[in-house]
Amino acid sequence: MQTELSRQLGAEHAIFGFTPFPAVAAALTRAGGFGVLGAVRYGAADDLKRDLDWLEAHTDGLPYGLDVVMPAQKVEGVTEDEIEAMIPEEHRQYVRDILAAHDVPELPEGERSGWRITGWMESVARSQLDVAFDYPVKLLANALGSPPPDVVERAHRGGIPVAALAGSPRHAERHKEAGIDIVVAQGYEAGGHTGEIASMVLTPEVVRAVDPLPVLCAGGIGSGEQLAAALALGAQGAWLGSVWLTTTEADLGSRALTRKLLAAGPGDTVRSRALTGKPARLLRTAWTDAWEAGEGRPGPLPMPLQGLLVAEANSRIQRWEVEPLLGTPVGQIVGSMDSERSVQAVVDDLTRGFDRALARLNAIADRH
Repeated sequence: MQTELSRQLGAEHAIFGFTPFPAVAAALTRAGGFGVLGAVRYGAADDLKRDLDWLEAHTDGLPYGLDVVMPAQKVEGVTEDEIEAMIPEEHRQYVRDILAAHDVPELPEGERSGWRITGWMESVARSQLDVAFDYPVKLLANALGSPPPDVVERAHRGGIPVAALAGSPRHAERHKEAGIDIVVAQGYEAGGHTGEIASMVLTPEVVRAVDPLPVLCAGGIGSGEQLAAALALGAQGAWLGSVWLTTTEADLGSRALTRKLLAAGPGDTVRSRALTGKPARLLRTAWTDAWEAGEGRPGPLPMPLQGLLVAEANSRIQRWEVEPLLGTPVGQIVGSMDSERSVQAVVDDLTRGFDRALARLNAIADRH
């Protein structure tokens, strides 16, 4: 299941897996895919260095990548404390009210909030890159548009191709103009930050818009048949994220959350600004419901204020496994994630399904 792009990057299969978990990224790379570690959760560069050291020791010299979150426009001289000061008291009180309504305990004394979206900050993302460029990273992806031009140039000097996610053909064209090497067409069905165009429509339009750049299809892919459809639409591979959440290598830190994902159907997600301030597909919970527009509700703040506002609340919800509020970014493919399997088992199922799809198409072609 190779394409020109997967061959260029040294992967046996055109399966690119975004994950916040080093163990998942390493397992995917060893299984013949291409593991991409998400860096947004790393507030300290030393923590990222620790996990990149671990990846190096567990990928057998095979390729892997890194996904960062960097705005195209530089924002310098603004500290996290200064940004936190912009959060209105009305919103802070609203968060307190939600937590109180569900009897969510405080964090134990001395335990700091471990869930903070700081990777979006210019200074944090650049410190991550200073670490990453010391490793044999084979792909740098940016989840928030094209990275700044100097970052693209620095990656290219090191022989590292740069990928960027796009939710519309117009976004994809801007990536091409910015010197991006690979465009990830992320459809409406995908988990995390998404646009409003479904993958079946978006992928071929992006392929046409950025030709001859390679395109990866993201959103709604959890089987080999769906992967075959992505290639039929012109993609050079699939960018998968949600399917790894219920693998045995994933470390969600909550058995309750794993159970919720395994029980969820394809209609149990919602595109919401409740987590980061930008529209993101999440598991529908009492938390996402509380942030939907309505009388007496202040509504989510823009990014990055919302992420900082809800950081401690998310840590408390996860720490105490408050099930009505407990959720995560996940795509509509969650409905088919009904069992815990190893990463290798997921890859095996993907390749078998891909072969089945090809056999069906070949049989149709033979009849004509």
